[in-house]
Amino acid sequence: MEDEMSDVTPADLNRMLDCQRTAFLHAGPPSLKQRRTDLRRLKAEILKRRSDIVRALKIDFGQRSERESAIVELIPLVQSINYMIAHMGRWIKPERRHVSAYFQCGRAWVIRQPVGVVGIIAPWNYPVSLALVPLATAIAAGNRAMLKPSEFTPATSAMIGEIVRAVFPPQQVSVVTGNGEVGAAFSALPFDHILFTGSTAVGKKVAEAAARNLTPVTLELGGKSPVVIEPGFSMQRAAGRVAFGKLTNAGQTCIAPDYALVHEDDKDAFATAYQDAVKKLYPGGYAGSPDYTAILNTHHYERLSGLIDNAETQGAQVIRLGSDSAADHVLAPVLLLDATSQMAVMQEEIFGPVLPVLTYRTLDEAIAFINARPRPLALYYFGDNRVERDKVLKNTVSGNVSINGTLLHIAQDDLPFGGVGASGIGAYHGKEGFMALTHARGVYQQGRFNAATLLLPPFSKFTDALTNLILR
Repeated sequence: MEDEMSDVTPADLNRMLDCQRTAFLHAGPPSLKQRRTDLRRLKAEILKRRSDIVRALKIDFGQRSERESAIVELIPLVQSINYMIAHMGRWIKPERRHVSAYFQCGRAWVIRQPVGVVGIIAPWNYPVSLALVPLATAIAAGNRAMLKPSEFTPATSAMIGEIVRAVFPPQQVSVVTGNGEVGAAFSALPFDHILFTGSTAVGKKVAEAAARNLTPVTLELGGKSPVVIEPGFSMQRAAGRVAFGKLTNAGQTCIAPDYALVHEDDKDAFATAYQDAVKKLYPGGYAGSPDYTAILNTHHYERLSGLIDNAETQGAQVIRLGSDSAADHVLAPVLLLDATSQMAVMQEEIFGPVLPVLTYRTLDEAIAFINARPRPLALYYFGDNRVERDKVLKNTVSGNVSINGTLLHIAQDDLPFGGVGASGIGAYHGKEGFMALTHARGVYQQGRFNAATLLLPPFSKFTDALTNLILR
């Protein structure tokens, strides 16, 4: 029953959770050796099924580069597992803490304790890595997990189920698939922690459901991640790296550059450089290209087409950098010049290969524009002037930052990854993921002698003197 991937009822979900929680309480936290063994087995199963995984992704997207899938899905996943195997021994060690003079000769320390059963809700845009990196993190932290992959990528979700069943018994890890109703019931379960990756709108619903159980959440959301290009910076250098970040997975990336803020004197140079960069990245075109990814489905294709049409009717200059294929959901890159904040494309996360370009006169104006909007998941700054760069970083708030590049901060295993405000709650990856899915349990051991006993009844003038000494 635990591994059934259709027709799951709320009662089934509760039984699955009860099974895992009972097993966790009976067996206790797994040893460091067992956790490493589990992660190595997970990695081996992923590598064994590498071809099957990229084939499943291609089925779900219709058109997705097998090479890109290996690069953006499997490399970060395997590197993350390797990093956790190498470093979790240090993370798991008790941490000594300070004891004040009044509590000598006591000792204090913190132990990292698994929280129990973690619920993981994964999105469709990177359905392998954004399901299995959180799972690997939960295993490294000593937890059991229930995983809900996206219903919009059924072939990949089925493959994830096969991988999990080959490595873990259902009382340790279970995979549940189903529609939005199943997802809502899943997020309402009384997990010990929920890790959700997806849209801000759905993230709010997950947080609301979790709040009823007082379940802690880690929410990895999205938002409109800006690019700020310093006046006079090399437009060729900036445009090439922005195009890479914007067009990877056809822009269906939570940290994709959402719009570019360019100095008004550099607008034309950037537009020319961006068009050149796109041609270099995809010299064979888009429709039918083995290197360019299709939009997931008709709904998202039509949504993006609507954003472009809305911008054009409001005065944006639309530069289409290729031909589309509506039948295959292939949307060629689009550059929107003279975009304004009133356009629909600037009101919601784009999640596609459309780049609005807005101009500014001063960096203060660019900073004010960013700060007038919800805090983004990523911020990208291009420039060599350290003073100006630090000014932007100091006066804006976002998730992570890449300087003179895009996307690659997410591949740094020793950096936390997470948003702030509307772009997320909490962080994971590496050590921060281990910390998020463990409980910091403080322990104090009282020594034979403790100065604090001098403050116990019966009270005296000496008690008053000692109290006044401490309160100085």
